[in-house]
Amino acid sequence: MAAGASSVVIPEQPGEGTGRERENGRGPAVPPAHSARPARSWPGYAVLGLLTLPLGLLGSAFWLGRHVRPSADEWCFLPSVRDHGIAALVGKFYFTDNGRLGNGLLVGAYAKFGVAGHQWFGLVSGVVMLGLLWAVTVLLLRLAGRTAPRGVPLFVASMVTVVFLFASLNTYKTFYWPASSVSHTAAPVLACAAAVPLLWARSRRGRVVAAASALVVGVFLGTLSEETSVVALVVLTALLLLNRRILAPRVRAHARVWCLAGVAGIGIGTLLLLTSPGSRNRRARFDAGTASMFAPESLADSLDGYLDILGTLLTSWQYLGAVAAGVLLALLTGNREGRVPALLPCRPLFLLGAGTVTFLVAGYLCTVITYPLFGSHVVFAPRTWNDYLLLFVALLVGAGALLGRALRGHASRTGVVATAAGAAMCVAVCVGLAFPLGELGEQMRVRAEKWDHQDRWLRERAAQGARVLPYRPLSVSGMGEPFGQRGSRVWPARCVAEYYHLKRITYTERLP
Repeated sequence: MAAGASSVVIPEQPGEGTGRERENGRGPAVPPAHSARPARSWPGYAVLGLLTLPLGLLGSAFWLGRHVRPSADEWCFLPSVRDHGIAALVGKFYFTDNGRLGNGLLVGAYAKFGVAGHQWFGLVSGVVMLGLLWAVTVLLLRLAGRTAPRGVPLFVASMVTVVFLFASLNTYKTFYWPASSVSHTAAPVLACAAAVPLLWARSRRGRVVAAASALVVGVFLGTLSEETSVVALVVLTALLLLNRRILAPRVRAHARVWCLAGVAGIGIGTLLLLTSPGSRNRRARFDAGTASMFAPESLADSLDGYLDILGTLLTSWQYLGAVAAGVLLALLTGNREGRVPALLPCRPLFLLGAGTVTFLVAGYLCTVITYPLFGSHVVFAPRTWNDYLLLFVALLVGAGALLGRALRGHASRTGVVATAAGAAMCVAVCVGLAFPLGELGEQMRVRAEKWDHQDRWLRERAAQGARVLPYRPLSVSGMGEPFGQRGSRVWPARCVAEYYHLKRITYTERLP
């Protein structure tokens, strides 16, 4: 979206002059650019109508969240938080599991509420992500000296959210599985929160607050997700290197201080994580040390896997919704009255090239650090892509904005056709994503009914004094369950037994 926000120099349109007299010296002066409406009225009203599609899709997804039930790692989180509190889980993460203090805090926050926490997680996290992306969109438009009809920033943010969450190959693990979403889906959006104070700041005190916020968010991010930390470091480094070629002189120093504060915060958080006993245990358990991670064979295999991932992303047509949203953003915006842009005049090829290189480097480095854990299966673990997938979606929005800017310089009929085409693509993407979401919702509903039935039965028998009870694995979207793969995988049977206060559970193929 940052690329789209840089379209601050737009060829003059009829009625967008700067107060100059007509060439023949006669007639009234052309009105100032800011006196013209930023867009035709009918596209503005059309966007308000279009807004119902992505918001309706998000609302449906939030409603389906009531069918979420614990599975996989969450079987182990629940009894730990229930019996010992959030602090105990944070300590377990730090000293035993993986060292992620921030991750343990967020996991404990929803696990504290048991099954209800899992059901509400989608709604709460989805609203937070949409709100942050909406705020960033509004503030980037202001930074670029642009104004848009009411509803356009929310529409762009909602389309980004829809594509980011539901174009995934496994929406359940991307959005509905809280343990995964905290680490890989919500984390990159939470990183955007650090940009809000900077984009909002107008005084020296505001810029100090922005730098402090970047430091705090960076520390938290470093203890939340290694992959998102890598993406943030790459983006911040790119901003530092390209500072003079993107930003106006009056904001460069503030942007550099903010970037350096963010880098320092991530460095501190990452140091806390890497030096933790839990992180050392995890690296030893999966042989994911620095030597193996950056071995030539691992780097080559990571590149092969990353190329396969890119092939999947570039052939998933649903991501065209992000491009279409960017086109509409450019076509429907106009110059903001009395606002001097903080961005230098737009250079489309440079911006697109810089954004592409930043995304490619960030994605490859994420693949490098996850490959020792997942191996060749990293290609089949789309939830691990989400750390850099938001950057990919933002790049597509920016590319669409640059395309829309180019189209706006042509005849008015071209702009109308482009607006209609962009709107049609957004409709197609939302409708196309609605069907698999509905199918997933039905699968979740069926599992929830069976899960609730078995849950009641286990609780009743445990209350009667039973110590060993049968358990049927109930999985959705490839989620881990006790006795998965027809009983061959025991994990996490011990955690399930602890959750129901049993000595152990045994495998059965029939529901009680």
